[in-house]
Amino acid sequence: MGEQVTQVTYDQCVIGAGIIGLAIAFKLTRAGQSVLILDKGGMGEGASRGNAGAFAFADVEPMASPAMLLKSPRWLLDPMGPLSVPLSYAPRMAPWMAQFARACLPTAHAASTKAQAALMELAKRETELMFEDAGLSNHLRHEGALYLYAGQRAFDAAADVWRVRAKHGVAFEPVTGARLAELQPGLGPRYTHAMFVPDWMMVSDPFEITRALGNQTVTEGAEFRQARVVRLQPGGETTTITMDDGETVTARQTVVAGGAWSGKLAAQLGDTIPLEAERGYNTTLPTDAFDLKRQLVVPADGYVITPLASGIRVGGAAEFAGMQRPPDYRRSAMMLKKSESVMQGLNTSGGKQWMGFRPSLPDTLPVIGRSSTSSRVMYAFGHGHLGLTQCAATATLVRDLALGQAPSIDMHPYRAERFC
Repeated sequence: MGEQVTQVTYDQCVIGAGIIGLAIAFKLTRAGQSVLILDKGGMGEGASRGNAGAFAFADVEPMASPAMLLKSPRWLLDPMGPLSVPLSYAPRMAPWMAQFARACLPTAHAASTKAQAALMELAKRETELMFEDAGLSNHLRHEGALYLYAGQRAFDAAADVWRVRAKHGVAFEPVTGARLAELQPGLGPRYTHAMFVPDWMMVSDPFEITRALGNQTVTEGAEFRQARVVRLQPGGETTTITMDDGETVTARQTVVAGGAWSGKLAAQLGDTIPLEAERGYNTTLPTDAFDLKRQLVVPADGYVITPLASGIRVGGAAEFAGMQRPPDYRRSAMMLKKSESVMQGLNTSGGKQWMGFRPSLPDTLPVIGRSSTSSRVMYAFGHGHLGLTQCAATATLVRDLALGQAPSIDMHPYRAERFC
């Protein structure tokens, strides 16, 4: 008789090797759990590869806001605007947009802001600690950010946003004239006012830090496999995870952290979560394209400009067009063109374009917590633009839930069943 092979049952299986999934895997491995990480691509090959590289702790106000409700119709009429939905995709987006509109109403917005601020506060406490524990502090940069405004009127129009941020402990400095020129020489004359956020933190390169965190997690004992998960079957003591080649593994607990691809797995378990793929675009220019001192945020046009080790990244905006439609790189070109008025003398040649899928939920909050139908499965997805920003906070919460410890913040706002 041949030798009998006994299948290993892992303590934890994390589905998704973006920055969220890898942060969770790192925290669980550090807690002494046996961890298997599964992803259809390599570590950090999804949205984490091309994000803007900033920890946007100041952005406590959800995108779903009364102000956005007023702006979005105008933006939607511009096919190259900051928010775009192709006409062919609009019928599919209608239910999501209806929930987004409800989340913009004052009472819902106030609740979402409170929840977002709580998550941001936890992220501020946990982020540097996590990367220090992983030996990756050298990837972090503390240069602050400038929110740019074209004139006094645009600056004054943003006052309510900054009042909310001040209420939640965000430090900032209004700057004009010589002070603005000192913080970023070479700005175009149109941008006369700014808010400087000194505590803003960035990474040297988002793909590199994501991959480094994953490699460190494997070094400390986790296992990584490149495989596409097609089915989850929770049982009494474990969940069986089936991959597209028919192989199965079992885990006592499973975390779905697959970004924009997470909705189908949640639906298998009976959790209907209105997850959409928000397509983000950018262009990364050579490092010598401009002498950029810190990240620039252009709120009126919905994009940011970031100095990375790999180059100057110009990107942002939101296109809701599903995951099958080919990329429309005119959006990257449009943002790059606009950035010429921000940075005088910018050399726009030699850039590399990119498009990725951000996991977006209508109230701007992620889903973090257990499936409504199985205590063996937890969710950690839907962070939109804020995956890097909220990765350490999310990982801390999931670790605490997995180990049966009380989370440090109220988990009710992030529950999966809130959309029912």
